[in-house]
Amino acid sequence: MKFAERYEHFLQKSVVWGKVVKVSYFQEQGVGLFLEKLEAQGWLDLLTYTKRKCSVPDLAEFYGNCVVTNGVVTSTVNDHHLRFDAKKLGELLGVSSKGFDVYV
Repeated sequence: MKFAERYEHFLQKSVVWGKVVKVSYFQEQGVGLFLEKLEAQGWLDLLTYTKRKCSVPDLAEFYGNCVVTNGVVTSTVNDHHLRFDAKKLGELLGVSSKGFDVYV
């Protein structure tokens, strides 16, 4: 698929805004351990903060240009070349990347 097709494809996708993890739901269901694990990894704030937004066209461009090779992500957005691995992504997001190699 060419970039233009990938870009159009990703422009049609929905972007999730707001809370991804509803803390009260997990507490009510008795699965607080899940929340503790998210907190321990530094992911809880990232998944519960509701004010983050992004540009849908920029996001579509990122995914349209995205290539992952040997654990390194490369892409281009607005003529900015991006390159990062799991460790760098963790630093950018302010979360731990410890254990990422178990999942990839």
